[in-house]
Amino acid sequence: MRGVFVVFLTKSRIGAAHKLDLGQTLCSCICYATQEGLFLIRVTDKISIPETELHWQFIRASGPGGQNVNKVSSAVELRFDVARTHRLNSEVKSRLRKLAGHRMSADGVLVIQAQRYRSQARNRDDALQRLVALVRSAAKPTKVRKPTAPSAAAKRRRVEEKKKRAIVKSRRAAVRDYE
Repeated sequence: MRGVFVVFLTKSRIGAAHKLDLGQTLCSCICYATQEGLFLIRVTDKISIPETELHWQFIRASGPGGQNVNKVSSAVELRFDVARTHRLNSEVKSRLRKLAGHRMSADGVLVIQAQRYRSQARNRDDALQRLVALVRSAAKPTKVRKPTAPSAAAKRRRVEEKKKRAIVKSRRAAVRDYE
């Protein structure tokens, strides 16, 4: 392999494709080009999302913005159709549906809004990193809890403590006269 094309996702060089040696590493979100010229976003070793499955919409952000607040669409809305993608298996899709919560629409479209920064490029990077983090956490299988029983010593201590509490409470009772 001659090299890998990487799309920089930093604030200054968003969308700029550069050929790199295989040994170089960049940020957590690395895009690479396939033989067909399709850019893929690497989530894990086994999961990559094609750039064509991501739909970006730029809107005006609320909050700080200075003199450009009503002129520039700096907020980003990232849409990823989880239901129709063939890149995720059904287990990852169901875990992603649970993790996404209200961010997932009824049709299975994951919507991530980013307006933390004043710059559109930084908001775009933020939205993409949040998508990658969400898919990565959904890709990890949940650990099955192994039910455990309390030990014999723990049962004994519990019963002894209950007996002590019963004695303390019985001494609080009103004193009765037996005539």
